[in-house]
Amino acid sequence: MNSKCCRNSLGDEAKLAVAERARELGFSAVGFARVEDVDAEAAENYSKWISEHRHGDMAYLERYADIRSNPALLLEGASTVIVAAMNYYPRKRQRQDVPQFAFYAYGRDYHEVVRERLQKLGEFVKENFGGATRACVDTAPIRERYWAVRAGVGFIGKNSQLIIPNRGSFFFIGELLTTVGFEPDEPCSASCGDCTACIKACPGHAICSGKRIDARRCLSYLTIEHRGELPEEVNLGNHVYGCDECQLVCPHNRNAVPSDIPEFEPSEKFLALDREAILAMTPAEFSDIFRHSAVRRAKLEGLIRNARHIKT
Repeated sequence: MNSKCCRNSLGDEAKLAVAERARELGFSAVGFARVEDVDAEAAENYSKWISEHRHGDMAYLERYADIRSNPALLLEGASTVIVAAMNYYPRKRQRQDVPQFAFYAYGRDYHEVVRERLQKLGEFVKENFGGATRACVDTAPIRERYWAVRAGVGFIGKNSQLIIPNRGSFFFIGELLTTVGFEPDEPCSASCGDCTACIKACPGHAICSGKRIDARRCLSYLTIEHRGELPEEVNLGNHVYGCDECQLVCPHNRNAVPSDIPEFEPSEKFLALDREAILAMTPAEFSDIFRHSAVRRAKLEGLIRNARHIKT
């Protein structure tokens, strides 16, 4: 930690107050990082990933390179990135004999839930410490996992997921930028070590060296982001929306505990879905079941396409 930069920063007492409020709002882990340029190695790795077209057709990932490298451009005068993680590991699961949805899509759209609670955390920061804040959840061009590592929340695994040591990777992360200067936490220095369980388990062999994913081979990308018909050679297995295989085999997820966030609980209508119900689903039924769900990203036609592609 650079003690010089923290000379005028708020210390442990202020940080504990923010962390306690975050816990009251349902966040499981909180960390603080100083706003600065993304380091050269991380910036170069991202640029290389884009240049190799491993992001598939997600053209939005090519934009706002300046902001991705400098989060201060998202909030004038930003001094601190507060990173907060929220558990979404499900208490109830789908039957194994029906098309599987990734756990993160079981309940209400995390963008709504995490953003609402981050904004409340921002209100707490402003009321108690002044300054301005901006809540970011996935859609803003900010290097979320990079800042989570810088804030000491976790480390990036070989599957590119953020892993909180001994607690796992089934966490949504959000960032609260603030002009208030909080003393930064020590970055997380943990790693996967020699473990390659996720690499071996990936159905599409999409996990590359350097903690990078080739989206063009990833079932999450293919079932959610890819538009048009799926290549005939793609084997979805039993995955209809997203894929958790690389997380399910991660040793850190052996200690995962169910989320206590009620919005992430799946509905009985959702749990009752089977392949036949998805193939016959009407727009009205899709809207009823997925009105506030991340599944809207794939749209009804995408969901039916995926279900049709599943080999029975």
